[in-house]
Amino acid sequence: MKKLLLTLALAFISAVAFTQNPLPVGKSQLNLGVGLSGWGVPVYLGFDYGVHKNVTIGGEISYRSYNHNWNSNRYNHNIIGLSGNVNYHFNTILNIPPQWDFYTGLNLGFFYWNSPDSYGGDNRSGVGLAAQIGGRYYFSDRVGVNLEFGGGNAFSGGKFGLTFKL
Repeated sequence: MKKLLLTLALAFISAVAFTQNPLPVGKSQLNLGVGLSGWGVPVYLGFDYGVHKNVTIGGEISYRSYNHNWNSNRYNHNIIGLSGNVNYHFNTILNIPPQWDFYTGLNLGFFYWNSPDSYGGDNRSGVGLAAQIGGRYYFSDRVGVNLEFGGGNAFSGGKFGLTFKL
């Protein structure tokens, strides 16, 4: 009985010791892909950096372009977004295998909305705070796919893409 308890205790300690955020402290990754939005199909490029075994900080740039007709006029829109984010990763507390990465967090972003064809040109910009929830699956030690959903600002909607650990 003592051997069984000792074996189980060692197995538990080993599992906890080796379970970590797929992005270790001091390491970084690159994310790129396409998004979902009511304002065209954005493309994005993001960067994440591990600052704690459960926390990453990062940034993202996105671009989208779309056209619409209103009152017999055609309007062209271009939106450029820049945001910073912080995410909490649940791998440690939920004992999730390292090839998976589930997280939630907040982002603060700035967007520049340019509509050059509307009434001589209309340029708008703004700041927005939003939340996101997402996950990744790593096919190898360095490459994975990501899926994220969010809401609250110009970076809203969902996005799907690839992740590359650097």
